[in-house]
Amino acid sequence: MKILLLEDELMLQSSINEYLNDMGYIVSTFSDGLLAFEELEKDGYDLLLLDINVPSLNGLDMINKLKEQNNYTPTIFISANTDIKTISEAFDSGAIDYLKKPFHLKELAIRIQKEIENIQKIRNKHILLSKNYSLSLDENILYFNREVQQLTNKKFQIVKYLAKNIGTIITIDTLRIYIWDNEPIGDATIRAEMSRLKKELKEDFIKNIKGVGYTIERYLPKA
Repeated sequence: MKILLLEDELMLQSSINEYLNDMGYIVSTFSDGLLAFEELEKDGYDLLLLDINVPSLNGLDMINKLKEQNNYTPTIFISANTDIKTISEAFDSGAIDYLKKPFHLKELAIRIQKEIENIQKIRNKHILLSKNYSLSLDENILYFNREVQQLTNKKFQIVKYLAKNIGTIITIDTLRIYIWDNEPIGDATIRAEMSRLKKELKEDFIKNIKGVGYTIERYLPKA
């Protein structure tokens, strides 16, 4: 698991980094919020540990800027700020947890392990389609960052069929048979519906194989 740690108290940063490294996590450390944000624009992480009061860009502003870019990486705040307004703002911004300083490193590890278990539960129940999209076949629901996504029945059936055949190229004729019940509709109508679906999705995980059909490639999360 890759973790980004934003903490400007260098002794605490070093202690957390060493502790998590010993547990087998890959940790990148930052003391400046803007530098951490620029790193997140370039590379993906499984979990963010963010202090709030840091130079350049505070942790709360960072998580809000990430949301503007459709980046909803799970985030735990670690902060000495115990003001209920700030804590509420953190959770309203999408934080999964808020750990008040001072804390024991073992407590932090427990919080992280809990999040790993939650991620694993979701992966066991869902087909991962992209970084943030997943499909629950049991619930018949498409999720984006764990939030239910509303699609028309036709669009949902397309996503579901492609997901169930992940890694396989599905031809226009196959879509006509299984999604349109073999109705005598033209290729252009199917392509138009696919185009509308792709524009509606927040991540481009449906690939158009020119002259052949469409596919969803198997998504492998970064280690």
